[in-house]
Order: sequence, then structure tokens, then C-alpha cells
Amino acid sequence: MKRGILLIDRGSREKEAKEELDFICKKIKEKGNYVFSDYCFLEVLPPFIEEGVKKCLKQDIEALTIVPYFLYPGKKVKAAVNDAIKFQSETDVKFVITKPMSMHKTMTELVENRVTSALEKNNISLPKREVDVLIIGHGSKDRNAHLSIKYVVDGLTNTFRNISHCFLEIEEPNIQQGIEKCQKDNPEVLVVVFYFLHKGAHVKRDIYEDLNPAIEKSNLKKVLTTEHIGTDEKMIDLILESARE
Repeated sequence: MKRGILLIDRGSREKEAKEELDFICKKIKEKGNYVFSDYCFLEVLPPFIEEGVKKCLKQDIEALTIVPYFLYPGKKVKAAVNDAIKFQSETDVKFVITKPMSMHKTMTELVENRVTSALEKNNISLPKREVDVLIIGHGSKDRNAHLSIKYVVDGLTNTFRNISHCFLEIEEPNIQQGIEKCQKDNPEVLVVVFYFLHKGAHVKRDIYEDLNPAIEKSNLKKVLTTEHIGTDEKMIDLILESARE
């Protein structure tokens, strides 16, 4: 069967987001043996979902796998799926919708890999059981979003000395509160994980506006930050696995 795949991303004005999606789509096409692989955006800027779906349907495919490329289930994912699926009635191409990129063991592996990379990059050879970790997520009003990041924290509880999470906006604990909690345990080193798919405005600027002052006010000895998690090979494999399921 001739298959195509379309990633629906939330959307970002940062050029790095498009560059990363171009890279991911190229890898997915190569590794997944798809005829066509592309992306579109739910909001912010084009290509929007209608343009993305119609572009796919112009290709020589019999099935289209639609991937909600979001870290959390919730209203945004439902909106993306609803906007895409309405075009099913206009074509004989079979639509298949995957789950978002959440509540999967690969996400815990991605976070662990990011921590390991940060330690190696800074020539720190502490065992993981002596390392503290703080995961910073975006924040959402949707309860399932909180459950998704807690799933990762719970999955790594026995890997690190301490692991906790906080949010950039919308919900608590916020970044200041997250740092304050971490410093109470007097860690030898704290690794802060940026739990975001893209190197967008949040990762490039917004997090640091809260994180840097919080660290400066703290008594933490050593704080490292990781890369965001979107362009890892494991993420590409997770997309392909979700598509197969």
C-alpha cells in the first residue's frame, strides 16, 4: 500500500521549528518507507491543516497517517484531529490517526538520554543515582497534560536521586517553585530538562527569563540545562511506532 504521513504541529514563528520538522519528516520518510512525508500547523502560521491535508491528497497514496505532534493529550490535540478528519469524506484515501507523543516509555528514555548528554558534555562523571533532575514543561489547563509529564517523572524515580517537574506557565509549580523545591535537597548537581518539542521562543528565551533569576537566588552548587527533546532519533522511532500501531 502506498502510504503518506502528515505531522500536525501546534505551530511556531521560530525558523528552528520548521528546520526541525523538515529534518524529522525527511527521517520518517527514509526509515518508514513512506511515499510522502510532510507537516502542517494547527495555529500561529501556515501551512495550516487544510493546506497540509490537501497537499498530501495530491500525492499518489492510498493511505494517510496523521500524527498529532504534541507532547500532551488535550484540547489542542482534539482540535487538530477534528480539523484533519473532516477531509476524509472528500477522498478515497484512508485516514489513520495516531496518538500524541505522550504516556510512552520512549519519553522517559528521551529524558534520561538528555540528562546523560548534559553530564557528559560538562565532564561530570557522577552516577545517575547521585544526580537530581528538574523537568520543565509548558503547562496546560488540561488535566491529561499534567498526567503526561508525571508519567515521565514516575518512570525515572528509581533512576535519579531526585526528580521533579514544574511548568513555564499556566499551572504550578512554576519555575521559581521548582527550583526552590530542588535546592532543599542540596543536590551535588541539578540537571534541568527542557521538555519541549522545538527550539522555539519558549526554549530560546522564555524559560531563561524565569530560570536564570531563580537559580541566582538559590544556593544550588551546579545547574546544567539540556537540549529540548524533539529531534532525537528516539522521537523519530516513536512516531514510526505510533504510526504502525
